[in-house]
Amino acid sequence: MKSARNKFSKVFQFKITLNEVTPLVWRRIQIPENYTFWDFHVAIQDSMGWLDYHLHEFTMLNSTTGKPILIALPDPDKLDDRERLLDWEQYPADYFSFENRTAWYVYDFGDNWEHTIEFEGILVREKDRKYPICTDGQRACPPEDVGSVSGYERFLEIIKDPKHEEHKEMIKWAGSKFDPDQFDPKKVKFSNPQTRLIKLFDDMRHPGL
Repeated sequence: MKSARNKFSKVFQFKITLNEVTPLVWRRIQIPENYTFWDFHVAIQDSMGWLDYHLHEFTMLNSTTGKPILIALPDPDKLDDRERLLDWEQYPADYFSFENRTAWYVYDFGDNWEHTIEFEGILVREKDRKYPICTDGQRACPPEDVGSVSGYERFLEIIKDPKHEEHKEMIKWAGSKFDPDQFDPKKVKFSNPQTRLIKLFDDMRHPGL
């Protein structure tokens, strides 16, 4: 299985931007042409700095009908009546083109972090380069569960004000090394999406364990 996944000659380049946050938080990544949307999800999580604690979904428009296509995890409780395609069965290479280059990725339906995905092109795989790879980006991702865009704005105000009554508490909560202005693409480490998928299946079979 591993050797089959490594057999690709092209990579797709995307720019992922976290919406409604200023200054912009964004990443540029390259993924193998045979990646599924699940694999893409894991690459986005790792490059942005999210911890994959919450649900996610992709949405893009059908290039023929103009209607939205939902690509996501299963909804066994039927809480959402939208039709969905499973993200481990769908491939970005089958959807993105220069005629259909934009998609949206939402992570954590509580905080509702919406990202805009822009398809930037197809490149030839470089022989000695390991994929996926993050080639560029700016600013750190907000901490998990900070409370949406408004919560993050409040968080930034507090950590920048040493005199604020919640300053020490917030620094301790986020970690003393958190710096909203810093991001180094060379430090991004990508996890194995297959390992994460196996864990997901196990969690779905044994919820609550």
